[in-house]
Amino acid sequence: MMNVNNLLSFQVHGNSGHNSDIAGNIEVFLTFLQNLSGKSLTDIFALIMPGITEMTNVHPLLVHFPIAFLSSFFIIDFMGSVLKKTNWRTVASGLLYLGTVSVLFAVIAGFIAADSVSHAKNVHVIMERHKILGLSVLSLAFILSGWRLLTREQIKGVANIFHLILSALLSILITLGADLGGLMVYKYGVSVETTMDKMEDAFQEHSHNHNH
Repeated sequence: MMNVNNLLSFQVHGNSGHNSDIAGNIEVFLTFLQNLSGKSLTDIFALIMPGITEMTNVHPLLVHFPIAFLSSFFIIDFMGSVLKKTNWRTVASGLLYLGTVSVLFAVIAGFIAADSVSHAKNVHVIMERHKILGLSVLSLAFILSGWRLLTREQIKGVANIFHLILSALLSILITLGADLGGLMVYKYGVSVETTMDKMEDAFQEHSHNHNH
């Protein structure tokens, strides 16, 4: 039975430059597509996106969007202000609005995730700090978005300096929040299925089948 690993192999090695390898990978890819026929949409999604399928919650997936949008917003807005590029600042506004919407969804998913994953007391403290930072980012993003909408993006002088300071603070808060998120996952393994967990599940399944 073909699985998504064969497709990934094709993606990685498909441009190797050797005709035999290319032909073999094309065959693998075509076989993969053939095996998709007759499967349900859920099974097809699981084959194409196995990582998302295995997630217990979508918060780790959603957080990448506000990080990218809001960090890019600050950089482009700062450079546009320094270089007096009005069109750059217009682009920055679009990134800010996208970042504000995406951080809203990320925060909602984060609160749902906090209630759905088991964690120790020491991790709970970190998680609470992570929540506060997330809410701070959301609040500040809404304030900056509202400011730009009300002024029609015409922010100058002292007001612009203060606006840039708040934008820099927004980037700092995002970085601190992402750092705590990484700490919970990579040090404490929050919402991560370990190899030992998988071995234990496999052993229990084997024992269950043996008893029956």
